[in-house]
Amino acid sequence: MSTEVPEGDQAVDYRFTLANERTFLAWIRTALALLAGAVAVLHLLPLAWDETLRTVVGLILAVLAGIVTVYAPVRWYRVQRLMSRGESLRMSVLPLITTFAVGLVCLAVLLGNLL
Repeated sequence: MSTEVPEGDQAVDYRFTLANERTFLAWIRTALALLAGAVAVLHLLPLAWDETLRTVVGLILAVLAGIVTVYAPVRWYRVQRLMSRGESLRMSVLPLITTFAVGLVCLAVLLGNLL
């Protein structure tokens, strides 16, 4: 395996590379958790919800899991390239979207149990 750095790029401190890899793995764990939540909503939650509502909430979680699964390697690669070029990292909007979606599902489950 070649250890040469492409022209215009600089060697990245391995600690940053490993941190980037851990972030990638955290996104994959998040996708797995969202998928598990989708399965739970679709098949395991004992809520007296209309089938349509249960399906919509479950599909939102499943779609979000798919988006995160595609996002994780793209983000990992992009960050690795930016670090090797010494460029600044841009903020991502996906953590906010994920937080909002999970918060809505939590609220729906809580209200579904209370009502």
